Amino acid sequence: MSQFSHIDKEGKANMVDVGDKNPQIREAKAEGFIQLNDKTLNLIRENSMKKGDVLTVAEIAGIQAAKKTSDLIPLCHPLQITKVDVKCTLQTDGILVNTRLKCIGQTGIEMEALTAASVALLTIYDMCKAVDKSMTMGNISLIEKTKTDLK
Repeated sequence: MSQFSHIDKEGKANMVDVGDKNPQIREAKAEGFIQLNDKTLNLIRENSMKKGDVLTVAEIAGIQAAKKTSDLIPLCHPLQITKVDVKCTLQTDGILVNTRLKCIGQTGIEMEALTAASVALLTIYDMCKAVDKSMTMGNISLIEKTKTDLK
């Protein structure tokens, strides 16, 4: 079987063995969007949502989610994350979530970046669901991933 296969000879799922890879600086950026109605956007802008400061809570939730990614996704390696940045920005029709993560390791950090964006969006949804029944989340995507050899 290939070193990149997640299925062994018996058809069982396994984590990819990255033990022979050299540690590298790994970075990933992801984003997602939640569409909100004007009333909801105004409540968020005025910090008048009953559950609190939507943007700050969503950013913190994204950070927490990034750190728990390997607990949520079965074949994901636990990583020593060195940076998590989650930014929620009000747009005219919703909120754009951008994430940027960094680690030094033997495998990429893109799943953590995508998880951070997804959970930040879910947190916004949770905090706004009482006032906005028309919210839609989407366009969650990996924007960039890089790896750089250590010096």
